[in-house]
This record gives sequence, structure tokens and C-alpha cells, in this order.
Amino acid sequence: MRRPLIAVLGPTATGKSALALAIAERHGGEIINCDSTAVYRGFDIGTDKIAVADRRGVPHHLIDIVEPTEEYTAAQFARDASAAIRDIHTRGKLPILAGGTGFYFRALTRGLFPGPGRHAELRGRLERTAGRRGVAFVHRMLRRVDPESAARIQSRDLKRLIRALEVYFLTGRSLTAHFAETVSPIPDVEVVAIGVRLPAAQISARVTQRVDEQFARGLMDEIRTLLARGIPETARPFGGLVYRQALEHLHGVRDEPSTRALIAQENRRYARRQLIWFRKEPNLVWLDGPGESATTIADALRVIDRRLD
Repeated sequence: MRRPLIAVLGPTATGKSALALAIAERHGGEIINCDSTAVYRGFDIGTDKIAVADRRGVPHHLIDIVEPTEEYTAAQFARDASAAIRDIHTRGKLPILAGGTGFYFRALTRGLFPGPGRHAELRGRLERTAGRRGVAFVHRMLRRVDPESAARIQSRDLKRLIRALEVYFLTGRSLTAHFAETVSPIPDVEVVAIGVRLPAAQISARVTQRVDEQFARGLMDEIRTLLARGIPETARPFGGLVYRQALEHLHGVRDEPSTRALIAQENRRYARRQLIWFRKEPNLVWLDGPGESATTIADALRVIDRRLD
């Protein structure tokens, strides 16, 4: 019998961390982060990391593992997560993957292809195109040849947009087509995937509340501290949700109320993209309700108990 991995997935602000904690307490589990921003040290408030004091003694893995100036890829995540899963199994514990980065989950459960090497001339042409016509134009280029990758990659993430186009132009096939032929690094693991979802209006309210809490907890001071440490604004986590808009506010692009509203709006859009992504995942059991609610926790435990019997 294959050893199990529980995955708690879904859009932002649905209570995935709370549900993962409840499952871990019930089954003697350890949690593996599946959020692409929580891997970076120092970026705490804007990523909504669960504080050590709130982890209730449950071990957490792949949080704060790289410096913000480093690059951390989905391929690295797949290697690190598979190693963590095997280590947790070896100690007789239950690994629980929790987060909303669908690409990381797919890399772990289906694998990634190595892809062609960097092509400096092609990248240069694409970068010049972005400079002349804007990043949005490059995103539209990708949408025409690989709509699934365009839905996954944020419209301002020029580096990933260029890589996806580079693969297409060099191989004649999209990243999506290549991924369909990859092999998971954990083929001997039984994945029990649970998705948490909420109505759009409820996500909107929860996102707005969370943004207000992030500012109240000192988001802007956190950013000033990171900049004072010498972290450049070009560091990858500064380009993500919350931090990108907050940096613009720091530079006077807009006032704080407008910045809060924009962050909430971008999070709502991100939640919709996440939901579209996870809907395409096979064998994912959806639960309707916030992850911290007693009903959702009970429903999740029933799903897991049936699968683990």
C-alpha cells in the first residue's frame, strides 16, 4: 500500500492553514508549505505566514528556507517537498501539504520537464519587445500560444512569461504540452487532495479584512526594514501580490486607502485564477466552507479517514 500525502489546496483567504493544522493535530501530521512566497525569509506579513506561536507545536516545513535575493523554482520545490515527505514518512508521521500555489502542487504530483537551455538572443528580443510594447503585450503573446500558462503566470511576471515563450519558440510546443508528459517525483505516494472554496462575496470580505490586518500589523514597516537590509526592489518576492502595490504606495504612487483597495482587488482576481487552476486538478475533493469552521474540519477528516482506512 502506498503511503499517503494529504494536500489542502484552494484559493487565497479560504482558511487552508487552519484546516491543515486541525488535520495535523488529529492524525499526528507535519505541514509542508505549498506557497511560493512563504519560502522567502523576512516576507512575513504580506505573505500571511502562520506565526510560530500559532502553529500549536505542529512542525512546518519549507517556510523561510531561502533569501529573498535568491531564485526558488517549482523544480526546487518539487525536490525539497518530496524529500520532506519521505522524511516525515520515515518518522511515522503524516505529511500534509498546504497552500495555494497550484504550479508547485503540479510540479510535485506530476513532475516538471527540464526544458531547453537559456537562449540569450531570443530572450533579448522578447525583453526588447516588452520594453517597447509593455509586459501586457508579452502576456497576450503567451495567451495566444499557451493559454493555460498565461492563466497561471501573473501578467507582470516578465521573467516567467519570457521563459514560457522561450520554450514554445525553441521547441514548437507549449509548456502545458510538455508538462503533460512529465513524471511525478513521488510516484509511490497516495495523494489525498482536498480543495477549500468559498463564494466570491465571502472571499472578497475575507480578503478585505486580511489586507486591513496586514497594514495594522505593520506591513509598511516590514517593507522599510527589508529595504534597509539591502534587499533590492527587484527581488522576486517584492514583485508579488501585496508587496508590489505596497511598494508603489511607499513611492507615492497612490494613497493608503487606494492601495488597500487595489491589493484587495488583485487578491480577488488571484483567487479566481487559483480556482480555475485547481478545478483542473483530477481527484480533488471540494469542501464548501471556511477551513477553520468545525463543519469543514469534520468533513475533511471524514474524507481522510475513508481514504486512510
